[in-house]
Amino acid sequence: MTRKLVKEVRLNGLPYNTNRDPQFYRRLPGQPFRLQVLLGGEGTAKARFEVDGEIRCEREVVLPGRFECEVRFDAPGSHVGTLVVEGGGQTHRQELRLDVEAEAWVG
Repeated sequence: MTRKLVKEVRLNGLPYNTNRDPQFYRRLPGQPFRLQVLLGGEGTAKARFEVDGEIRCEREVVLPGRFECEVRFDAPGSHVGTLVVEGGGQTHRQELRLDVEAEAWVG
């Protein structure tokens, strides 16, 4: 039986779910996006997080373990982050939308 390499992806402390209201994940300029990836299995895995084609975090993780990455942006806008984890003969690839708002949402 093959164990699942990526058990859970969290963004800003919440399990990442594309169906959740995106307001829960948005940040203001200068505020960090905190990515946490809980990994299962045995051995080691290579994990990296790219944003707009630039590698922002990359490291080798002893399994089971956790990959963490924090990114910030200075200006409002939308960015696409790509998480890639390779280990134990498996590859997990997932895109995450990172939205930076110009001002705080009131409501």
